[in-house]
Amino acid sequence: MTKFETVIGLEIHAQLLTKTKLFCSCSTKFGNPPNSNICPICLGHPGVLPVLNKKVVEFAIMMGLAVNCDIREFSTFARKNYFYPDLPKGYQISQYDEPICENGFVFVNSESGEKKIRILRIHIEEDAGKSIHDQGYGTLVDVNRCGVPLIEIVTEPDINSPNEAFQYLNKIKQIVTYLGICDGNMEEGSLRCDANISIRPKGETILGTKTEIKNMNSFRNVERALAYEIERQIDLVENGGKVVQQTLLWNADKNEAYPMRSKEEAHDYRYFPDPDLVKLHVNEKWKNDIKNILPELPEAKLNRFINDYNLPRYDAEVLTSSRELANYFENVTKGTNDYKSASNWTMGEILKLTNELNISPMELKLTPQKTARLIVLINQNIISNKTARDIVPDLINSDKTPDEIIKEKNLIQISDDKFIVEIVNKVIDENPGEVEEYNKGKEKLIGFFVGKIMQLSKGKANPQIVNKILKESLSAKK
Repeated sequence: MTKFETVIGLEIHAQLLTKTKLFCSCSTKFGNPPNSNICPICLGHPGVLPVLNKKVVEFAIMMGLAVNCDIREFSTFARKNYFYPDLPKGYQISQYDEPICENGFVFVNSESGEKKIRILRIHIEEDAGKSIHDQGYGTLVDVNRCGVPLIEIVTEPDINSPNEAFQYLNKIKQIVTYLGICDGNMEEGSLRCDANISIRPKGETILGTKTEIKNMNSFRNVERALAYEIERQIDLVENGGKVVQQTLLWNADKNEAYPMRSKEEAHDYRYFPDPDLVKLHVNEKWKNDIKNILPELPEAKLNRFINDYNLPRYDAEVLTSSRELANYFENVTKGTNDYKSASNWTMGEILKLTNELNISPMELKLTPQKTARLIVLINQNIISNKTARDIVPDLINSDKTPDEIIKEKNLIQISDDKFIVEIVNKVIDENPGEVEEYNKGKEKLIGFFVGKIMQLSKGKANPQIVNKILKESLSAKK
């Protein structure tokens, strides 16, 4: 049992889904040729003036309201001064002492139960460009990303384990995607996370010396990087060393972090109000107008799924993990009132297909309407559950309906008792040894008999009727 407590604070940068940049009309489209989404404003040429994108402000307010923040009536844009090759202006326009949102919170499921994670601030800022080091001829710079709008979500040091950090990240991604303000893609860099980590003796209230880890491009890498750094700091202190305040880069391939530079403090950036931008004023009417258009948020949707559809909490949690999956499920329920089957199909077959094909549920040719029809056909004993799953490849590769495929392949389930009795008797007569073993108590052999019967019926015999007649016939052989 370690005698140290871990303290973690996270800074999440969410790239906002606006068509244009924060202070100019340049495109924010990802994947365009290097240095093509640029103009004199986002390059910081002399004499240009920034013009604030109203949609960015609205997105920031939406996020603030969604995580229980206070929305400042007046907030200030500041210049954050530092020199990197990917920052042409030599400063970044951000917010510092007067951010647009502050004092929020969310709840996560930690190892010890539900836990409140406080959010210190959410502020608006512009992104920097990108330095490219792997092209074989020195360092290249792509400034397409300069000026792309971000919100930075900063927690209080309330997180005490890598798992809590993982849960919090998932929560934030879930909220921004439900709001439609960010796609949450860490691999493309539209959601990025920096972590501040320190340790202290249990019972101590003063924070220890912190390090910051950057370059984590997945939630699992965040979890692994934190675990690595916690172990490193504990080993260092237990062996008489001291933690040095510095910024570390995470190497996912080697599963280790290495020093990048000494860790900056706020005063190193020489923040001062941007003279080209007036204070941002958010009045009550604007705030309330945005509050009124907020979509149903994950927690509210989860509770509604439990109450309205009588689903287990586990089902509701999986279904509401993404807005697209939740929407798919609700569209299935428009065609059937068998909500549990709708849930099982959405969590099972649909989630599997979307992961395999790397597409959203609503992009599948296996539409919610088709899935609902499959459930109805199963419940009407027209097809078996197995048959329904067997025709899924046909449904995702064509525009045909379940009824059309069933008719073409002659897959309608046989429920005729006489037909099934004949097949059951045939299987029993051909397997006397297995019958004897079954009647001696080897009940697992029931699967053997069912398999033989389904084979003879080409999968069309009604499984429920097969099981009933089979058990009666086997008992008669005792």
